Amino acid sequence: MISPLAETTMDTELSALSAAVGTALQARGWMLATAESCTGGWIAEAVTATSGSSTWFDRGFVTYANAAKTDMLGVSPTTLTTHGAVSEATVIEMAEGALERSAAQLAVAVSGVAGPGGGTAAKPVGMVCLAWAQRGQATQVRTLQLPGDRTAVRRQTVIHALRTIVALATRVDHA
Repeated sequence: MISPLAETTMDTELSALSAAVGTALQARGWMLATAESCTGGWIAEAVTATSGSSTWFDRGFVTYANAAKTDMLGVSPTTLTTHGAVSEATVIEMAEGALERSAAQLAVAVSGVAGPGGGTAAKPVGMVCLAWAQRGQATQVRTLQLPGDRTAVRRQTVIHALRTIVALATRVDHA
C-alpha cells in the first residue's frame, strides 16, 4: 500500500517535470546536485523517482540545520548570522557548495519559511529563496512568495526548482 505522503509527494506533474529534467540533463551530459532545507529532500525525491536518474543525478544534501549548511556545504557562519538561513546570500552559498562537493555541472539550492509557523514581517510564511549554480556561469538566485499551507509551499518550490533546471539545461547559450 502506498502511504498518503508518497501520494502527495509524487504526482503526474512532478513525474513529468522529473522526466523533463532527466531529458535536458542527459542531452548535455550533465549531472545534478541538490541542496535542500525547507523542501527536506523533496527535489531529490522527485528526480530519483524517475527510472534511470542515476545517469543524471549525482547527489543531494538535506541541510535543515544551520550547522549542516556550514558543515556539509561550506556556508559561512557569517552569512547565516548576517542574512539568516532564508536569504539569497545563503542559498547562493548552498548551491555553490553543492556544486563544489559533487560531480555535478548544475546544482539547485532552496531555503524558506514553509509554515505554518516561523514567519516574521521580514520573512513571512511562504517566502522561499532558490539558487542555481552552474560550472562556468554566474549563480542565479530568486526569491518567491508562495501561497498556501506547508505542503503547498514546499510543492510549489519543487516545481519551480525543476522548471528552472529544465530551462537552464536547454538554453542554447550554455554549452
